[in-house]
Amino acid sequence: MNIKIILADDHQMLREGLRRLIEEQQGMTVIAEADDGRATVELATRLKPDIVVMDIAMPRMNGMEATRHIMSKTPNVKVLALSMHTDRRFIVEMLSAGASGYLLKECAFQELITAIHALADQRTYLSPKISDMIVKDYTCRFPHSELSSLMILTAREREVLQLMAEGKPTRDIASILLVSAKTVETYRQQIMEKLDIHSVAELTKFAVREGLTSL
Repeated sequence: MNIKIILADDHQMLREGLRRLIEEQQGMTVIAEADDGRATVELATRLKPDIVVMDIAMPRMNGMEATRHIMSKTPNVKVLALSMHTDRRFIVEMLSAGASGYLLKECAFQELITAIHALADQRTYLSPKISDMIVKDYTCRFPHSELSSLMILTAREREVLQLMAEGKPTRDIASILLVSAKTVETYRQQIMEKLDIHSVAELTKFAVREGLTSL
């Protein structure tokens, strides 16, 4: 398997260094580079890489917005955030936007390779420091029994649930998410099974109660 990668960072020296190191790895190829978010979205949409290694702070469009656009246009592309930011807000926003991993720029190069392999295998990856911070933050803020049931849903399932709660028909949801109506029906079935809720009316009440929508 050859993993196709796009590097998105506004620092040319960093991109060149990463490209050289990544291409020394067997089975990995950097197919393009971008120095701003809009260019990254265009390249990802056109070239359909396996993974985009994405900085957060970029001109014209930040990495969070770029990730949202990529997920809406090419949901099969995996985004790996590579950032200097350790603030929980940035981490949560990137993951909510659809990123499958989050690494700190202070990490060793080998950890980047590990993360790329994880995403290529359809898994997520968070730097240990990030994982510890998120776990501690949630356990401090919420007793275990009060953790949101939304956490058992994937990001895409939450998107589908919100659109359902807003009254969007299956055809419209499929159009918004750029998937087939059959795929939307599959997501709805998965949501119902995970939440043990079996009517759209009850799903809507759940979405409102959990703060997923204000409707």
